Amino acid sequence: MRNRVLVPFRNAGKVQAYLEALRGVGIDPHGHLAEAPADLDCYGGLLLTGGTDVNPARYGEEARPETDTPDDMRDEVELQLIERAIARDVPVLAICRGLQLLNVSLGGTLVQHLGSVLHDPEFEDRSKPAHQVEVRPDSLLFKSVGATQLAVNSRHHQAVSKVGEGLRVSARDTEQGTVEALEHTSKRFILAVQWHPEDQVVNQPAQRRLFQSFADAVNAG
Repeated sequence: MRNRVLVPFRNAGKVQAYLEALRGVGIDPHGHLAEAPADLDCYGGLLLTGGTDVNPARYGEEARPETDTPDDMRDEVELQLIERAIARDVPVLAICRGLQLLNVSLGGTLVQHLGSVLHDPEFEDRSKPAHQVEVRPDSLLFKSVGATQLAVNSRHHQAVSKVGEGLRVSARDTEQGTVEALEHTSKRFILAVQWHPEDQVVNQPAQRRLFQSFADAVNAG
């Protein structure tokens, strides 16, 4: 159980990069199609991936025209897993949509549409950096990646607005100040990033270190 990580997903093709990144740091990932509840008891960690926008009703707003059609089943499955992971202090690595859902799960809100080419460029190469982020030197993220500046890829049109209870901002983009990472202040490893490190592990050592840090937390039990 110790090195097994649950990875809920909707798109089998898109989940492969996450699974490979986990395998690359010695983790045994188990994909779970998010159309039915999942049991976290047999896993040592939870990885939340990118995907469609969180239903704005979850944070008390009406959907804007730019917001995706909601995937309520996936939202519910993953929100239940987040709740269980927090209650049991199970390590969580949340990526892109995962960061946004984690924030919403703890009472935070989202900017529904940034309208920013900086954060949603049309690059064919998914690993290509889109902008820089500044990492807090006193953060779990810094301990994980070993750097205060990162060149990250980006493909999101939503972002954190109000930060959820128990979370703090551990990175922002250097140009517009958009929240790029969150972490839980009272759990041993709950870390969320807005970019897609799974696409950068091959050519950016810092992004591989992020997965390795998550793996270390999972294996520590």
